[in-house]
Amino acid sequence: MEKYKIEHDVLGDVKVPADKYWKSQTQRSLNNFKIGDERMPRSIIRSFAVLKKACALANFDFHKIDAKQRDAIVHVCDAILDGQYADQFPLHVWQTGSGTQTNMNMNEVIAGIGNEFAGEEILHPNDTVNCSQSSNDTFPAALHIMIATEINRQLFPKMDRMIETLHRLEEENQGIIKIGRTHLQDATPLYFSQELSGYRSMLEHSKSQLKSALNFVYELACGATAVGTGINCPEGFDQICIDYIKKMTDLPFIPDPNKFHALTSKDACVFTSGALKGLAANCMKIANDIRWLASGPRCGIHEIDIPANEPGSSIMPGKVNPTQCEAMTMVAVQVMGNDAAVGFAASQGNFELNVFMPVIAYNMDQSIRLLSDTIDSFTIRCLEGLKPNREVIEKNLHNSLMLVTCLNPVIGYEKAGEVSQYAYKNNLTLKEAILELGYLTEEEFDTYVDPKKMIHQ
Repeated sequence: MEKYKIEHDVLGDVKVPADKYWKSQTQRSLNNFKIGDERMPRSIIRSFAVLKKACALANFDFHKIDAKQRDAIVHVCDAILDGQYADQFPLHVWQTGSGTQTNMNMNEVIAGIGNEFAGEEILHPNDTVNCSQSSNDTFPAALHIMIATEINRQLFPKMDRMIETLHRLEEENQGIIKIGRTHLQDATPLYFSQELSGYRSMLEHSKSQLKSALNFVYELACGATAVGTGINCPEGFDQICIDYIKKMTDLPFIPDPNKFHALTSKDACVFTSGALKGLAANCMKIANDIRWLASGPRCGIHEIDIPANEPGSSIMPGKVNPTQCEAMTMVAVQVMGNDAAVGFAASQGNFELNVFMPVIAYNMDQSIRLLSDTIDSFTIRCLEGLKPNREVIEKNLHNSLMLVTCLNPVIGYEKAGEVSQYAYKNNLTLKEAILELGYLTEEEFDTYVDPKKMIHQ
């Protein structure tokens, strides 16, 4: 039979499982919000631990707590950051929109474990752990810490590996000329390395856009407390607290210059989510290009080969599918949907607070995590094994009617168009068509129609 302890708050007594460190407010949230399976992300819990540790250090500096209380809070936060006590943070995403219950879950757990560590009751969830704070400024601050940390620590390194892999592929495939395609139709030639460079540049641009967005994420709400006025918080607390956060994360956080903006606006999240959506759109394009270019192997384009990672069909023997491309495109769709949710949520700030923050945190965390994982998987299991099919590339290049474009300056656009249509309708090569029409000699054709002369580096 499960054992319980009785915890008390302003609304009365609450039964809490005896083996849990949390108290009444966490339990009330569990009892009242049995909605869905989605739990508050581990990344937001880690960010709260960073924030609570910094607040404890700053509160000690301002003589709001003593050294024993500071050390107990720091000890617990370090343990949480080390991956301990994960089972003590069970709350659902679908709770109060300010994230108050997640803030109190953190306060209660730190108090419970900290008192056990100290061997005496020295920490109170509200009076000590939450000193100089409000849920209204801690959740926005933890949200920004989470976004900045996860993008810098998880997403950027995975993007860098993909960029490096594409750069290597460019170098390895110098000099290979292939046919270009626009509107899904044959176009003029380009180097395969140029096509790959476009993919690389997409990732580089996405990274630059994310870095620009992070400049606003680095602004933290610390010190705003309930409505932005800083009630019950010492003057200068924001800067001291954030200095500690900077040391812990090695990221350039600063106080939000307007605390009223910090509480009610989630525009930094919208901006960053938009940059994540831009990255997702680029990933979608790259993955789609690669699966089209690898299509076949005998009845598709098949200008490139990609690794065969697993059987592709339960009924068709020997079939292999571009599964990494498919996974990446599904992630892109999810991130685009998450961006819509973040935008809607951010638009719902009323007066001095936005009360859609848990859903913003959930969607931002998922977008960053999914993009990090799929980019890493796609790079390792697809891009790093990509190889050109030179025979097919060469065949398609010289079979293309769009090589006629280089004859525009020689015989004019209209005659060049006539040659292309004549060749297509009569199933001829360009050379055969132009000779039959009498517009050039064979020697002249060979001089002018040279794919290398059609490409500018």
